[in-house]
Amino acid sequence: MNVAQATPLKTQPAVTTGILLFAHGSRDPVWRTPFERVLVRVSQTHTGPVALGFLEHMQPDFKQVSADLIGQGATHIRVVPLFLAAGGHVRQCIPDLIGHARIAYPSVQFESTPPLGESERVIDVLTDIALGQHEPVT
Repeated sequence: MNVAQATPLKTQPAVTTGILLFAHGSRDPVWRTPFERVLVRVSQTHTGPVALGFLEHMQPDFKQVSADLIGQGATHIRVVPLFLAAGGHVRQCIPDLIGHARIAYPSVQFESTPPLGESERVIDVLTDIALGQHEPVT
């Protein structure tokens, strides 16, 4: 009698994507308010961990936020630069920070999205605001 042996299936570990919203920072504590609103909205939709970090003048910084997301189970971190354009910070600082994080956490995958201003949707909203087709600011 030939008994077939079951071969255990090799499964890939589950990927948990953390979203790291990353803004410049300011000495003015009120400056962070719109970014916190984005954090709340993303957190309400995304099933994985979401955090907000800052390049300078505010906390938490990139290193701390990365550690926090990994501590919450993130095995993949999507860095979302909350910058309108790809200046020096987006072209140099963020890749450097990601490079250091990859060394510190070799089992975690890091990726970065383009800055906000490269999105046609953002360009459309900015155009609407400039043309007065958005709610007025009081």
